[in-house]
Amino acid sequence: MKTNFELIDYVIFIIYALIILGVGLWVSRDKKGHQKNAEDYFLASKSLPWWAIGASLIAANISAEQFIGMSGSGFASGLAIASYEWMAAITLIIVGKYFLPIFIEKGIYTIPEFVEKRYSTNLKTILAIFWIALYVFVNLTTVLYLGALAIETILGVPMIYGIMGLALFAAAYSLYGGLSAVAWTDVIQVVFLVLGGLATTYLALNTVSGGEGVFSGLKTVYDAVPERFAMILDKSNPEYKNLPGIGVLVGGLWVANLYYWGFNQYIIQRTLAAKSLPEAQKGILLAAFLKLLIPLIVVIPGIAAYVMVNDPEIMGSLGAAGQQNLPSPEQADKAYPWLLQFLPTGLKGVAFAALAAAIVSSLASMLNSTSTIFTMDIYKQYINPNANDKQTVNTGRLSALIALVIACIIAPLLGNLDQAFQYIQEYTGIVSPGILAVFLLGLFWKKTTNKAAIIGALSSIPIAMYFKVAPKGWSDSAFFVDVPFMDQMGYTTLLTMVVIIIASLIQNKGAEDPKGIPLNKQMFKTNAKFNIGAFTIMVILVALYAAFWN
Repeated sequence: MKTNFELIDYVIFIIYALIILGVGLWVSRDKKGHQKNAEDYFLASKSLPWWAIGASLIAANISAEQFIGMSGSGFASGLAIASYEWMAAITLIIVGKYFLPIFIEKGIYTIPEFVEKRYSTNLKTILAIFWIALYVFVNLTTVLYLGALAIETILGVPMIYGIMGLALFAAAYSLYGGLSAVAWTDVIQVVFLVLGGLATTYLALNTVSGGEGVFSGLKTVYDAVPERFAMILDKSNPEYKNLPGIGVLVGGLWVANLYYWGFNQYIIQRTLAAKSLPEAQKGILLAAFLKLLIPLIVVIPGIAAYVMVNDPEIMGSLGAAGQQNLPSPEQADKAYPWLLQFLPTGLKGVAFAALAAAIVSSLASMLNSTSTIFTMDIYKQYINPNANDKQTVNTGRLSALIALVIACIIAPLLGNLDQAFQYIQEYTGIVSPGILAVFLLGLFWKKTTNKAAIIGALSSIPIAMYFKVAPKGWSDSAFFVDVPFMDQMGYTTLLTMVVIIIASLIQNKGAEDPKGIPLNKQMFKTNAKFNIGAFTIMVILVALYAAFWN
C-alpha cells in the first residue's frame, strides 16, 4: 500500500525537516571563544526550563513503538493498553517527588554514575555495558525498523532507504549539538506529534461516524465494540497474557514504569539538565499531563481501525485503496499506517511529519544517552581518565555514530514483529526487575550493600526465566509456573529484593552501609503548584479507570 502524497504534503514535510535541522544546528553552534565541555554537550549546560523538559520527555518517549506498536495493540486488544500511558503519569509524579531530589543532589551525569556513588565502580561498569547494549541492540534497532516499516507502508520507500534516511536525519543535528540540540528541537517535535496525531484520530472517528464528527465517532466505536474499552481484562480475554487484569494496576506495570521513567538514561537525562530541582519537577508535571492525552492519539485510532475493517459498509465506502494491506489480528501494527492514506491532502503531510518527529526525536535521545554513558562511564573511567573537553565531546560524537551504524545494520534483520510494543516490553521485562530492585533498595534502604546488589542483579535473570521459560514438556508440572510477563516482572522484583535484603543482612549483620544515602523529610518537600498538579492528575486517573473499568 502506498499513500498518495500531493505536492503540498511533501512541502509540509520538507518545511518540518528544515525547521528541525535549522533549530538543531543553530542551538548547537559553539559560542565565540567557548569550547563545548561535557556539561554543555551531555547536560545542555544545565540550563533547560521546565516547558522544554516536559516537551522533551514526551518527544523522547513517544516513538514508532507508540504510534505503530501501541496503535497495533489498540487494534488487537483495545483501550487496556492505555494503562502504559495513564499509569506513567502517576509514575512521573513519584519520580519527580522521590527520585529526582536524590539524583540532582548527587550532581550526576548518568544513572551508572549514581550506581558508582552508591555501590561500586564494578557494578557501575556492569550496568553501563548492559544499558549500552540495550539501547543499541533493542531500542535503536526497533525504532529504526518500525519507523522504516511505516515509511515503506505509507510512501513505498524500500526499508533500507527508510532506515538510512531516519538515521541521517537524527544524526544531522544530535551528533554535533548534543542534548541541547535534542531537547530544544523536541519542543517543536511535540507540536507536530500532537497535531498530526490528533488529525489522524479525527479522521478515523469522523470516518466511523459517517462524517458526523469526533464525539459521534467515539460513541459509534464504543457502541460497536464496548468490550474493547475495558481497562481491566478478565481471563477469558485473548490478550490477558499481555495485560493480566488487576495485575496491571498492582503488579508488574509498576516495575516497567518505575524502571523506564526513573532509571532510564535517555529519559532522566533531561531532568538532570534542568536549571534547578523545582524546574525539573515542573517539567515532570507537564509530561504527566501530556501522558494522559497520548492514548487519544495512539490507541483510539487503532480501535477505530478495528471497527472500520470489520464494518462492510465502511469498507465499501473506502474504495479499492481501503482493501490494500489491511491490518489484521496477526498484523496489527499495520493499523496506523493504513489509516494515514485516508487523510485529506495537507493533513497527510502533517501526520507524516508527526510520525517522523516521534521517530527522529527518540533516535536522537537514545543516541545522545548512549554516547553519554559510554563517554562518562567507560571512556573517562578506563580509556582516557585525563581527557580534555574537546576529546570528551568528540568521543561522545564518535560513539553515537558507531552505535547508529550498528543499529542500521541490525534493524532490517528484525523481520515481522507483530505488536512490537508488547514485544519490547516483554523482553526488556526480563532484566528491568533486577535493576529496579537494586535502585529502590539503594535509594531508600541504607543497609543495602554492594555485594548484595550484585548478587541480586545476577540472580534476577534466572528468577525471571523461571517464570518465563519452562523446559519442553514441563510447563504443566508442579515445579514450573506459567504466568503473564507483567506478573513475572512483579514477582521477580519482589524476590530479587528479598535476595538483596538477606545478602545485605548476612554481610553487614544489620549495620548501615557506609555508602547508604542519608534521607530527610525536607529533601522530598515539594511546592504547592506541584502538589496541586499531582492531585489533579490522580483525580483524573481515578475517573478514567472508574469509567472504563470493564
